[in-house]
Amino acid sequence: MPLKIAIMSCAHPHAAGYTAHLEGREDVDVVVADPDGFADVPAARVVGTVDEAWRAWPEGPDAIVVTSANAHHRDLVLEAARRGVHVLCEKPLATSVADAEAMVEACREAGVVLMTAFPVHFAPAVAALRGAIEDGSLGEVIGFTGTNNGKLPSGRDWFTDVDLAGGGAMVDHTVHLAQILDTIMGPPASVYATTNRILHAPRAGEGAETGGLVTLTYPSGVVATIDCSWSQPDDAPTWGGLTLQAVGTGGQLQIDAFAQHVGGPGTWIPYGVDTDAMLLDAFVDAVRSGETAEPSGEVGLRTVRVVAAAQESVRTGQVVELPGA
Repeated sequence: MPLKIAIMSCAHPHAAGYTAHLEGREDVDVVVADPDGFADVPAARVVGTVDEAWRAWPEGPDAIVVTSANAHHRDLVLEAARRGVHVLCEKPLATSVADAEAMVEACREAGVVLMTAFPVHFAPAVAALRGAIEDGSLGEVIGFTGTNNGKLPSGRDWFTDVDLAGGGAMVDHTVHLAQILDTIMGPPASVYATTNRILHAPRAGEGAETGGLVTLTYPSGVVATIDCSWSQPDDAPTWGGLTLQAVGTGGQLQIDAFAQHVGGPGTWIPYGVDTDAMLLDAFVDAVRSGETAEPSGEVGLRTVRVVAAAQESVRTGQVVELPGA
């Protein structure tokens, strides 16, 4: 019997890709809710409200994919837990640590799957980096340098609205690398961050940072930096990218998660594995088995804690210690 999956909101651009992949599967029945009226996510079955999506099947959906503005994640996930429905939630998991903790706990108590949408987790380059560290090819790792840069989001203005997004570029572009580093190093012991509004300030929402640098220090003393800026020019051929360099006593390795592409000036045609599809395949398998897979809600929560610590560091100008590290 096909799984019944509702896409809850078209606010996030990933809604279109997720819908296309799921509709391409014979074992999935999809309904898309478009409460904000974006009308740009092609689907066989689109409804106007989230309530209609909950009622799209007499017995309700088996699972939902949360692609709303960040501030709306909490209510959708808590409602799913109340109904016993599995969840894949866009990153960041929530706009506050308290909300993320409530979401993880509600899903745990309800016995439903909660996964966080980190597709780069599945990138072959990321797997290669993890493997090189695990097998000792780099010797003792002493540091990481990461970049997750992109264009200032356009067409979805909520990304630069602090109330809806939870912040600006630092919120948008810290969590992917924080998740990858979490799989390698575990949670950091402390966070220091600085931000600015030098680039694109006239187009960013009030208080939304457009540039940032986050420094993570791990219990072992290893230091990682994350450049999390909206620094790509408007005429760049693609939205941005993600790189991570690991430096060890025996060598170094730098990966580019989106390096596989062809094209001339102003053109970018990607090829290789579809990490969005791999994420959704993992989610469908988790729903069928009832066993949460990575990237889990728990890792989503840990990355929210990193962002919250970075925001506190920006406010105070001080290093922020993470409890329990």
